[in-house]
Amino acid sequence: MSEPHQDDIRLEQLGSASVITLQRTRALNALTIAMRASLAAWFPKFSRDQNVYAAVIRSASPKAFSAGSDVREVIHLGKTDMEAARQAFRDEYALNWRLECFSKPTVSLIDGVVMGGGVGISLYGTHRIAGEGYRFAMPETKIGLFPDVGVCHAFARLPDQIGQYLGLTGRTIGRADAYALGLVTHCIPAARFDEIVAGLADTYPVDPLLDDRHTDPGPAEIEKVRETIARCFSAPDVEGIIDRLETETGANSQWAKEVAAELKMRAPLSLAVTHRHIRDSASRDLRDVLQMDFRLASRFLEDHDFYEGVRAVVIDKDNAPVWKPGTLASVTSAAVDRYFADVAGESWSLPTRAEMQAMRA
Repeated sequence: MSEPHQDDIRLEQLGSASVITLQRTRALNALTIAMRASLAAWFPKFSRDQNVYAAVIRSASPKAFSAGSDVREVIHLGKTDMEAARQAFRDEYALNWRLECFSKPTVSLIDGVVMGGGVGISLYGTHRIAGEGYRFAMPETKIGLFPDVGVCHAFARLPDQIGQYLGLTGRTIGRADAYALGLVTHCIPAARFDEIVAGLADTYPVDPLLDDRHTDPGPAEIEKVRETIARCFSAPDVEGIIDRLETETGANSQWAKEVAAELKMRAPLSLAVTHRHIRDSASRDLRDVLQMDFRLASRFLEDHDFYEGVRAVVIDKDNAPVWKPGTLASVTSAAVDRYFADVAGESWSLPTRAEMQAMRA
């Protein structure tokens, strides 16, 4: 596990705005355990401080808001201290819930990539601002994991199976798509981010401050394939999705075949678990989804694919993972059920929203 580094994340009090800057720029602001611990410690203080009107999260790099969590760190823990690895996931999901329950305006200024854990520290804020370079993705199936940090709660509520598409493929979308889908609340040029911070420091009301600077991001690219996504990704399982994509005809047939080919490269077990998790999350609240995320993450820590995916994509970068099982046909219902099943003696739950707000957490 990496040691905390004071330069990775910075907190400044500017007037009535508490401004957090992610500045682990060489790693595209991949969030370490220590960085998340700082966030978890700061937000309760913001809640209790009457001089804090709003919290701001921004990046020191134009390339990335945050490329996700530091998976090398988690993999190392999984190999050397399993309970510490599990605790890292508990703490991450507790932070996501804390941000959801935080009662003051939280403004995330996002330019560049936002993925994985970076989505987890921005999606639950009251205001999510996309600069011109905004790029959203949840690519966990590429590394033998699943879209976590509660995002399956959001994916389950997107129209026309777009959540299944984003969660299974891990494909990237820009700010026009994200705005159309409600993943961001405003589109504002990154050159104006400092104006937003200055306005919040002066306790300028957040909604008119942002509304006055919002610009039309243009048409959503995903609209071109929305009907195809709805048709193909409504299949009852991932094998059915791939079959529909491969047999798609018409204007989007080539696009559909490319998506099918990408899905065949993803971890089969990750795909099956992700598909079920997004489907089931439609009937769960965010707290329940985050609690299920921990159960699933614990199972992935126990198995092969997460370690192999990080090796192939992040460490060795040969992009040639050997998944176990190697095909969707080899993924049994029992294997998927095991990921979602209760485990005797295992208990972890988040405080209710009312409890969180009573604690002013």
